[in-house]
Amino acid sequence: MSETAPRALRADAERSVRAILEAAERVLAEDPGASMEQIAAAAGVARTTIHRRFANRQALIEALALSAARQLAQAVADGRPDTAPPRVAMHRITANVLQVKSAWAFALEQPADPGNDAGALHQDIDRNCIAVLKRAQDDKLIDEAADLDWVRRVYYALIGESLHGNTDGADPDTLAVRIIDTLLHGAGPAA
Repeated sequence: MSETAPRALRADAERSVRAILEAAERVLAEDPGASMEQIAAAAGVARTTIHRRFANRQALIEALALSAARQLAQAVADGRPDTAPPRVAMHRITANVLQVKSAWAFALEQPADPGNDAGALHQDIDRNCIAVLKRAQDDKLIDEAADLDWVRRVYYALIGESLHGNTDGADPDTLAVRIIDTLLHGAGPAA
């Protein structure tokens, strides 16, 4: 039996799914154990509408994770990782990612299964990150001996800590400057 691509949804059905996913993010971020009924109420739809679109709670969470991963991949692509100067690309990508991660925190905290579409998107994001870091290394922004996978993991940690510790309410551009400066220069005095 051959697999076919999922049919495109009508515009009203697409809006309904988007409202459900946005409500699911809000509700589950507040209460990870929230029921489908609570999500339906927050989305302003009937419980049967959710069940018509998502077979069960796990299917809804998987769709939420995929939607968030797509937005994250688009945020990276919008930073022009292949064409913008490396430092510019790093800043744009970081600011974009901060916006997506702050809006979709619950969904993006779900473990990404490498065997599904969301996991594949996360792997693509990792590869794009390494490619930008390699371009930065080639431009002498990162030491030539640096392990780029380690640098990527530190970069991700800086983003995560920035989101959790943004008590001063800094905007994504300000946080991006802090993250990139810390990544490239550490906490030592400016040269």
